[in-house]
Amino acid sequence: MIILKSPEETEKIAESCRIVAKTLDYLKNMIKPGVTTKMIERQADQYIRSHSALPAFNGYRGYPASICASVNNEIIHGIPSNRTLEEGDILGVDVGVYKDGFYGDGAYTFPVGKVHADTERLLRVTEESLYKGIGNARPDNRVSDISHSIQAHVESNGFSVVRAFVGHGIGRELHEDPQIPNFG
Repeated sequence: MIILKSPEETEKIAESCRIVAKTLDYLKNMIKPGVTTKMIERQADQYIRSHSALPAFNGYRGYPASICASVNNEIIHGIPSNRTLEEGDILGVDVGVYKDGFYGDGAYTFPVGKVHADTERLLRVTEESLYKGIGNARPDNRVSDISHSIQAHVESNGFSVVRAFVGHGIGRELHEDPQIPNFG
């Protein structure tokens, strides 16, 4: 069930999401060859806490880190480690924030140094598909309209979507309805 939010609640969610966005922006300059995902996690943890917020993932369902850091073929929920990033890798960073009773959650996939042209294309098509979905999140549309626009764009560019995981709502809980699949 989708829980409707008051304007005050929406603003608190937006503040948590602003910290997520600022954290991702802060991390982008340190994502380069030779850095470990654990180093990135430490910086994210400090940055989030410096904004009077808490990393939402640490301890969530036993998760042992403040961010998710997924390298190359890891889809999501990669655990930061002493793995060193290499030229040509891609790193998916998922950041969750808890502040004033509300969550924010967001992710971005970063190129590590210079990446292959096919990888650049994958990153571009993936970002475009996000905006196709956002463009279909409007009155009188259904979740399936969002999902279909994502899938259609991805597949028309020769890629496939991950069906095992979905986007989701946010609020007083880290994962709320609606679930938003990348296919439909």
